[in-house]
Amino acid sequence: MTGTGGKKGGRVRKSSGRGQRDLTVKVKTARGRRNSSTRWLQRQLNDPYVQRAKAEGYRGRAAFKIMELDDKFRFLVNGARVVDLGCAPGGWAQVAVPRINALGEKSGKKVGTFLGIDLQEVEPLAGATFHQLDFMEDDADVKVKELLGGKADVVMSDMAASSSGHKQTDHLRIIALCEAAAYFAFDVLDEGGTFVAKVLAGGAEGELQKLLKLKFEKVMNVKPPSSRSDSSEKFVVAMGFKG
Repeated sequence: MTGTGGKKGGRVRKSSGRGQRDLTVKVKTARGRRNSSTRWLQRQLNDPYVQRAKAEGYRGRAAFKIMELDDKFRFLVNGARVVDLGCAPGGWAQVAVPRINALGEKSGKKVGTFLGIDLQEVEPLAGATFHQLDFMEDDADVKVKELLGGKADVVMSDMAASSSGHKQTDHLRIIALCEAAAYFAFDVLDEGGTFVAKVLAGGAEGELQKLLKLKFEKVMNVKPPSSRSDSSEKFVVAMGFKG
């Protein structure tokens, strides 16, 4: 369904004045579909980042989040060794591969390494290596360092626990997942490295912040422009790993 097609299941309203059209897609609540599902579908259809991701060939709107974070903090540099936890569907990899020069296309520049880890299989991408692996397994850090041929310069995560529908429960789950990712990063990051992870604001992230401030020189909390304004999602960017 597109914003201008007016296909079954949605309609495009015309606005008054100057002949301009309101391109907001209205989604009807189908039989058997919950109101929450209808709202999600309508939001997806009208999300400019979803539309832009399709137009530019990215595997999801999340690609713009890591793009905006790196534009601000510059951690995806030529030659960087990057580990992406929960990497499916691979949108972050699409952004990172050219920025770290994983394909070696920038003559005279260091060639980076991108390693994506996920519980599910990920569609291949040139310049990236994807492995089905649970990063919380006892020897996962050893396997990752073997695959990288050393320690990582960046560990990043856009992981989120399955939603329960209860805001506080979901907040606690994602903070626990982020803490697990942080401890993994402590095991695989090289000195001076960077940790980037999604969290949800909600009150329980204080301990995580304290932990990261002990391990890194700088810890910043950022809500990139591509994060939905009605979401409590934000990202923690910790730079200068102390080792």
